[in-house]
Amino acid sequence: MDKENTSLFPKGEKLPNDWFTGNAFLSPLVAKDKNNEFSAGAVTFEMGARTNWHTHPKGQVLIVTEGSGFYQEKGQPARAIRKGDVINIPENVEHWHGASAKTSMTHIAITNFKDDVQVTWLQPVSDVEFNEVNNQK
Repeated sequence: MDKENTSLFPKGEKLPNDWFTGNAFLSPLVAKDKNNEFSAGAVTFEMGARTNWHTHPKGQVLIVTEGSGFYQEKGQPARAIRKGDVINIPENVEHWHGASAKTSMTHIAITNFKDDVQVTWLQPVSDVEFNEVNNQK
């Protein structure tokens, strides 16, 4: 069976490698408008794909819908995340999330806005950092 046809949402458009390492895709679900001070989208990470380190001025919620991967806050151990997990990220906490080296992952990202800002992108997660997380037991 084709994964594309069994996914909850379409894979969407490839996200820029300015903010992501590897192949990540976005399927927009809800845009900010007069009623919603947030956007929501399904983000698919192929094996090894991940966000850069980043922050959100009003926080973010991730709902993992497929696969497994990692979520890590700066200075904290990485946390394995899998289908069904919900991660509530506080405002201005530096973090990254993405697939593992051996699995893909899809999550719905619900991201709040503060004025017109919803994310501040920082440096990439290095291969050393990513490999260290993937080799944890």
